[in-house]
Amino acid sequence: MSADTAAARAALQRAMTVSCPRCLTSLKLQNLRLPESEFPKIFGICRRLEFLSLEYCDMGILSFLELEHPQLSELVIADCHFEMVDLKWLPKLTLLTFSGWVALDDPLSFGHVPLLQSVNITNVGLSWHKMLKLSEFLGQATINNLRLNFKSEKIWIVPEGPRELRQVFHKLQIAELTNISEDCDLAWIMFILHGAPYLKELCIRMWDHLCEIVRDEVERKKCAFSEEKDKGLEWDASASDITHYNLAVLRIIGFQTEVKFMRFVRNVMEVAVNLERIYLYNKPVCKTCQHVVRKLSRYPGSWKQKISIRRKINEGMCSAAEIYFPKKITC
Repeated sequence: MSADTAAARAALQRAMTVSCPRCLTSLKLQNLRLPESEFPKIFGICRRLEFLSLEYCDMGILSFLELEHPQLSELVIADCHFEMVDLKWLPKLTLLTFSGWVALDDPLSFGHVPLLQSVNITNVGLSWHKMLKLSEFLGQATINNLRLNFKSEKIWIVPEGPRELRQVFHKLQIAELTNISEDCDLAWIMFILHGAPYLKELCIRMWDHLCEIVRDEVERKKCAFSEEKDKGLEWDASASDITHYNLAVLRIIGFQTEVKFMRFVRNVMEVAVNLERIYLYNKPVCKTCQHVVRKLSRYPGSWKQKISIRRKINEGMCSAAEIYFPKKITC
């Protein structure tokens, strides 16, 4: 056990002794390794806990964490080395944020979470990571808001058909797929529309953040980054033709004048018969890499270019959706 870990445990023990843990409603733990018996002890004492954040915490590499709590409504688990986190009994949980896992199998198990509404999951998909089937991964959870962040690396979900997804997506209204590598195609994203009949807003963010992604080939191989970021994402939308009546808004951040973007927008317009607004944004920028991004960008900058893009997208379409080109966004 490191000195930092020992100090953190000692500080936690002092806080649990000096303060009144039974009155705690919010608890944030960072860089902490505890024995398996300690986590259940914390949950058992802090019965009023509503918010819990665990960052770089575990009970040993590939340990198992089981959560049961009557009041917990918001849970954040970030970069913890648990093999599995079992949300066994959290009757008031509404918001879950989960990022970074080392498990070879499903890193989460959704038990009794009847009020869960929003799920935010982030992971850098490595070559050995299992691709998750959301229909199995989410279990009995039925959510309203889903956000998946791929960190510009391998896509770690499997496109599934509507028959598999209806159980977990029949209440879904907002879906955000963010930081999809610019190397990827977009056709597979259509599976969200096929599986979520009541979806109202779909947001896609295509971005290779040059300040964060690993580009050195030796380093990528050493860290087991995947060479093909969209391998296994085969999806034939024409094989299961649908009409979507509820999608009203489509947002694409990182839009470029490439065939894959134009084709995807038209595919959504064909399926979503009541689509009202389409927002096409340029790539995000940060102060460090903004000059490179601007140089490489193929976003329609002039008024004439935007008119031309609108015409190409709308050609032969019956959709009444309005197409907007908002100002650039910053990261």
